[in-house]
Amino acid sequence: MKITRVEIFDIECPKRPVWNPVFIRIHTDEGIAGVGEAGLAYDWGHSAAAHMIKEIAEALLIGFNPVNTELLWSKMLREGFWGLGGGPVFYAAMSAIDTALWDIKAKALNVPLYQLLGGKTNGKLRTYASQLQFDWDKEVTRLNDPVDYGRAAEKAVAEGYDAVKVDPIVYDKTGAGHFDRTKLFTQPEMRLFRARLQAIRDAVGDDVDIIFECHSLPGVATAIQLGEMVEDIGCLYYEEPVNYLNSKLHDKVAKRVNVPIAGGERLYNRWGVRPYLEDQSLDVLQPDIGLCGGFTEAKKVCDYADVYDVRIQAHVCGGPVATAASLHLETAIPNFLIHEHHTYAIKDWNRELCIQDPQPVNGFFEVTETPGIGIDLNDEIVYRSPHMEVK
Repeated sequence: MKITRVEIFDIECPKRPVWNPVFIRIHTDEGIAGVGEAGLAYDWGHSAAAHMIKEIAEALLIGFNPVNTELLWSKMLREGFWGLGGGPVFYAAMSAIDTALWDIKAKALNVPLYQLLGGKTNGKLRTYASQLQFDWDKEVTRLNDPVDYGRAAEKAVAEGYDAVKVDPIVYDKTGAGHFDRTKLFTQPEMRLFRARLQAIRDAVGDDVDIIFECHSLPGVATAIQLGEMVEDIGCLYYEEPVNYLNSKLHDKVAKRVNVPIAGGERLYNRWGVRPYLEDQSLDVLQPDIGLCGGFTEAKKVCDYADVYDVRIQAHVCGGPVATAASLHLETAIPNFLIHEHHTYAIKDWNRELCIQDPQPVNGFFEVTETPGIGIDLNDEIVYRSPHMEVK
């Protein structure tokens, strides 16, 4: 089998201009095609990832046997020069390509992809409703009032979720976003953050888990400031309390806060996660299949984490391909904890991008038994967006 053609889609969503999933579809001479997704659907970088995929495709893919995933992964890492330095654009491109190759391989063998990762370890995958600060509804709405946070949580629980995630610190009382939270918080700010969390706890009761999300906005001092609140509310874990530019920052927070620490969506491979596992500053690792190297590397990262009793919650904030891929990984690994379902994943402008529409039922996902990843691009929609082809 040989790769004959590669399509790259840099998606534009008119209803959500800041949402740009990047898809790849790799075609072969045996008529089997596979799809993948780069993990840069939000914020800056999506078009860079799309063009990086194009360059790698031109250099390595045409004529290559897609079954040899390990060989191609090593070639991308070591022959592209920048692979050994890394970064989200390069690794996102590698990840999208690798995911599509695994899709092809599983289809060729006529098995669901998780079977190639070790088979079914986890049947039903517990799922949480992610990013309640944007509400949990048909539209994306910035929430300010604590009462609205409670209502958003109630909507999620009514759909069957028994866990929710929220970033209560990114918006101030006016709705303005703050992306530098390294200065010490004032008491009014702390009261606002606590009120938002408490509104969720009051709305859902004690049996629903709350995940406290920080998006790496705080500095160490402010992360520790928030720690007591995280403990008092009884949060399941404390996500991205600090940034990854200095691995010692997580270590300091972990030693001062008595709640499991989560992170990893901006760590890209075994080498990136190594210091966090060795100092045991992360209890929950959150690799993104669309950023950490596709299935070839994600499975290794998860196995590496298991050496340190670190649980896995794949980071999922992308199109339906990203959701489908993560379900196969999480179905197979023994250290799976919980699946992330982003509020963007329930929006029509995201769901229409693929023919299949993976959604949980009563707060649980089950992986598809369709050969491959089990998802196909909706050509009627994706061809409306900028796209490129390599032959």
